[in-house]
Amino acid sequence: MTATQGNLAGLSRFIFRAPNWYSSLAFALFIAAVTGVAAFDSRFVLDDAWQGVFFIGFPTAIASAVTPWVDRRLDGQLTPNRASLLALICELITIAFLTVAGAIAVLTPRLGQNFVFDVLLVALASIFAFRLLILMAVSRHSLLKAAIPASVQTVAAAGLLAIYSGATALLLDNPTLRETLARAEVAPPEIQGFIPEDFLLLGVICALYALAVWLFLVTIDRPWRSSLGVSALDFLRGFIGHIAEGSNELEAFFEDIGEAAIVPVTVLSVRRPDGEEKARFVLPMIHPGPMGEIGGGNLPKRVADSSDGVAFPPHATAGHDFNLVTEGEVDKILETAEAAFENIEYSAEASTSHRITEGEATLTGQAFGGDAFVVTTYAPGCADDVDYSVGLSAMSEARSDNVEEVLLVDAHNCNDGLDGEDLGHVVPGSQRSFDMIYGTGRLGEMLTGSETGPLRCGVAWDETQWEPQEGIGPLGIRACVFEVNDERTAYVLVDGNNMEPGLRDRILAAVDGVDRLEVMTSDTHIVNTVEAENQVGQAIPQEDVVALIDDLVERAVADLEPVEAGMASETAEVTVFGNDRTETLASTANAMVSLGGALAAAFIIVVMVISVLIFVLAGL
Repeated sequence: MTATQGNLAGLSRFIFRAPNWYSSLAFALFIAAVTGVAAFDSRFVLDDAWQGVFFIGFPTAIASAVTPWVDRRLDGQLTPNRASLLALICELITIAFLTVAGAIAVLTPRLGQNFVFDVLLVALASIFAFRLLILMAVSRHSLLKAAIPASVQTVAAAGLLAIYSGATALLLDNPTLRETLARAEVAPPEIQGFIPEDFLLLGVICALYALAVWLFLVTIDRPWRSSLGVSALDFLRGFIGHIAEGSNELEAFFEDIGEAAIVPVTVLSVRRPDGEEKARFVLPMIHPGPMGEIGGGNLPKRVADSSDGVAFPPHATAGHDFNLVTEGEVDKILETAEAAFENIEYSAEASTSHRITEGEATLTGQAFGGDAFVVTTYAPGCADDVDYSVGLSAMSEARSDNVEEVLLVDAHNCNDGLDGEDLGHVVPGSQRSFDMIYGTGRLGEMLTGSETGPLRCGVAWDETQWEPQEGIGPLGIRACVFEVNDERTAYVLVDGNNMEPGLRDRILAAVDGVDRLEVMTSDTHIVNTVEAENQVGQAIPQEDVVALIDDLVERAVADLEPVEAGMASETAEVTVFGNDRTETLASTANAMVSLGGALAAAFIIVVMVISVLIFVLAGL
């Protein structure tokens, strides 16, 4: 993963789930009541709270209920949960405006209540603009079309102000209408003082802010269309949908920019003599990303759920260019894995394991029949993903007359994060790539002439007490021990995304009972819903990880029994991010986040200055 791609994955720290609409609404009404107690000064606290609920919370409730109904009538996609959350945020924005304005008015008595009224108008226009931006992104409406549902909260609040401030009384000659639509006598004095011209100003400011929103979207959309041929609003809509409700809209965006790819899917199955599967290693040459459960982020868990035996889905030699674009693509991988599984020819014998060092690369493996199982690592050096082409070249180097299939695992077990210029990505032409290629070839030759014997296998696994936020995914930690001619080799898989430097070496030094051990991570991106870096051993005590692995290996040794094993490989045609598309997407998205914030601030400053000029000119 490059630093740019890491920043894209880091967007997952914004992931949350929109609360149910009634939770958002209840909180909004509570905040409105508290604000009413602080803002109004009647004889009774409960009366103040009620006024806050009525004048502040009621427009929020209207927006929560009416906005999704209006949006759906316009073929939009705003759900009640999103609408209520949006209304709550806009209520908080309004309260923030009024709090600051009230403090300034107290410190500067000369400004008076009219200043607070003017700020309120700006607040109502601001939430209109914010809602307009969100609705254009979520529902992909045009500016004029999105303005209809976007205006609900502002119109509701302005309507209440017009009725209870006395402004409508100046426009009504009919006594019945005046009695129905003008209730200044029952309103608190804090909201009285608006005149009809104030609402005309509100309309002008809303139009100004709508124009600013449109210009902002056009500006940030241009690089997306020129580099990726898609709209930034498509990405924004998908991202909002995913962070708020876990929708698959972001996957639809990724599918639009994806490319077709053919990837090998290799399966190593271990079964008891009676045919019952004991363990299954499944290795598709894709990358389980980009973040959270988007695309193939939850691939390891899906693989485990589809296996009869204890599943081991380690990390393949593939980087973010080979992220699956949708979770539906995982089904193709699983179908191909099942096809490979059906073609496996089993043998009751296997080779002893071997470990060699080639440059910075350390490779461990053994042969099962005419196939090789190889795990490679650069530990104690720090490394991240291995490029797809490097892995294919290494597998080709290992093949010979006596080695047909190669299940090549990137152990992905030592990295120091995303700091610095060298992030450890193993790319074609680098010294590390040749270390892996030559090392895999040497190990393949060694395995063809290696001593063989009856195979025994034992497995153990623990879901662990740790959560994805602590760096451990739902598969926990799994151990598989192969014994050939009294020589035991343990392969440990941790469902996480890489490991803290030194942890792998601590594990190897602490675990007894086997002759050789290698520890791997699945590179699951479920653990990256907090940050792009959430490695094993970063948030949890490393000594606890070491102790658990030691116990699991011991349990796997105790589980040893005669087995048969075999390997087969098939290819799957899937849609992945594609060569260079990941970097382009990452750099464009990161630019939108960083420059978009600065650009938005610039737009806000400009429209605020213009708003002040409008109020000044209106007061002349």
